[in-house]
Amino acid sequence: MKIDRMASWLIVVTLIILALIAGQSIFIPFIVSLLIWFVVKKTRNSLDKIEFIRRYVPKWFKTFLASILVFSILMFVGRLLTSNIEQLALSSKSYISNAEIISARISELLRVNLDETINHFFGNLDIESYLQPLFRSISGILGNMMMIVFYTIFLFIEEGLFNRKIQLIVGEGEKSEKFTKTLLKIDKMMSRYIILKSLINLLNASIAFIVLYFVGIDSPFFWAAIIFFFSFIPSIGPILGTLLPAIFSLIQFAEFVPFLIILIGIGSFQIAIGNYLEPRIMGNTLNISPLFGIFALAIWGSLWGITGMLLSVPITVALIIVMAQFPSTRKVAILLSEKGKL
Repeated sequence: MKIDRMASWLIVVTLIILALIAGQSIFIPFIVSLLIWFVVKKTRNSLDKIEFIRRYVPKWFKTFLASILVFSILMFVGRLLTSNIEQLALSSKSYISNAEIISARISELLRVNLDETINHFFGNLDIESYLQPLFRSISGILGNMMMIVFYTIFLFIEEGLFNRKIQLIVGEGEKSEKFTKTLLKIDKMMSRYIILKSLINLLNASIAFIVLYFVGIDSPFFWAAIIFFFSFIPSIGPILGTLLPAIFSLIQFAEFVPFLIILIGIGSFQIAIGNYLEPRIMGNTLNISPLFGIFALAIWGSLWGITGMLLSVPITVALIIVMAQFPSTRKVAILLSEKGKL
């Protein structure tokens, strides 16, 4: 009996994976539209805190205003990122000439002859090839913006009918009330996590941008965006987000001073915010286990490439929050959370 059940689960998981790979052109815009719908809804709720808007502005117009604001910001950030990536790719060829300088200084510092190893590494380094997948992913999302807009519109249409459908499925009375409370709890936890974590990451990225701009690194907005997204990954994310621009500064400047400024400057703020500010603000808000965060990053990255890596954290957090609300999957959510506190 157990073997049959395991076989059934394996078949289901295999079919889901195949569907995710084959239908990524459909699923990716839909997941992006879900996130946008969620952000727009929260922005609309924030507008309701203004008494005049709450009393006199109709709901559909508030939704329209919030949507225009969110989509405008997304388009602006997307265009700015692609512009930074293009600029970085164009200037990447000039960095290769610094390989001999870097290898000589590192060899002198460590008193080990690393010329051949380092020259081989930088000789084969093609920054443009690494940036192309990221550029294609962002361009792909921007190219699918019309589909994302349509998905978002129909999600808002469905929003008004959703509660009625739930009542028809679950039935009236205690079951319906309990299910509605569970949905509200999921919504509240997702809101708290996404809003607070995004604000903390934005603070991290803003400080990083100032440091990187001061140092003079190429495309500081791009590296600040990398730090913003990587900061969603517990423990290992902020470290990687700090190391990448620091290592890149070695390639650009062939100097250790910019490397140390970035490493110490951004790293110290990351430690202060991660160890002191974030726990006080976030409290027991659900987070991902660092090990599972990297595992999820690898899985979604292998399925959907760079886009999957960018979406891996919000997808995983949503799954854990949903699983935490049901007794049958709560133990799994505890295992996958950072501290086991749900």
